[in-house]
Amino acid sequence: MNHVTTADNSKLYLKDWGSGRPVILIHGWPLSADSWDDQAMAIANAGYRAIAYDRRGFGRSSQPWVGYDYDTLADDLAAVIEQTEARDAVLVGFSMGGGEVARYMSRHSGASVAQAVLISSVLPYRLQTEDNPVGTEQAEFDKTAAALKADRPKFLSGFFEKFFGINKDADEVSEELLQWARSVSMQASLKATLDCLKSFSSTDFRAELAAFEVPTLIIHGSEDQTVPIGASSRLAAKGIKDSTLIEYDGAPHGLFATHKDRLTEDLLKFLGS
Repeated sequence: MNHVTTADNSKLYLKDWGSGRPVILIHGWPLSADSWDDQAMAIANAGYRAIAYDRRGFGRSSQPWVGYDYDTLADDLAAVIEQTEARDAVLVGFSMGGGEVARYMSRHSGASVAQAVLISSVLPYRLQTEDNPVGTEQAEFDKTAAALKADRPKFLSGFFEKFFGINKDADEVSEELLQWARSVSMQASLKATLDCLKSFSSTDFRAELAAFEVPTLIIHGSEDQTVPIGASSRLAAKGIKDSTLIEYDGAPHGLFATHKDRLTEDLLKFLGS
């Protein structure tokens, strides 16, 4: 099987590596399942089944006009779980993917899920409101949308420099990796890119943290410029009852690349716990 068919007949490109207890990897915005390759290989080599799929509208999946709200995205995840016959699965959501995990846990009652992992996650609520003063102002998300419409390749160049923590004093990430990230992101439809931006920036998951009724690992970089830890994972850890927060001191958003060995080690340790 190299794809899953959703309720509206969209096709989600799927990688299914190894055998054993399933670990479902949900990528961030605006990338694809390929961003998980290093971790997926290690998970499969460790005796687990690594399942990674391209979100609708991204990578090699269908690019429908609609369906980029979290209800539909969680239903897509449910289709992945059902059609791969994943049981006692571990859900691993990176960045925007953390929202899919949360909505699946609440909307589908966490069916077939034994553990959850949130990495650089957008939970619990990205938008600044009167009762969420630590969030990001709507004007900043509006600027992002305008920049995407004006010149998407140019926007992505600056976006991924922050995503991977590039600055004058750091050289941990190669120019080739930045080029790869930009090229993968350009595979997504502009409609999906914009609609998912709206979804992850405006969806309030605070009430859904209680739906996590399984052991949950939360990992986040302390210098994340894309999703600041103080407005996200530190709050999520307080709201998810059986959770453990690991902070990577000085780390940026794109941990799957900048801290891939440590991230893989922490994932495998949690899977074996």
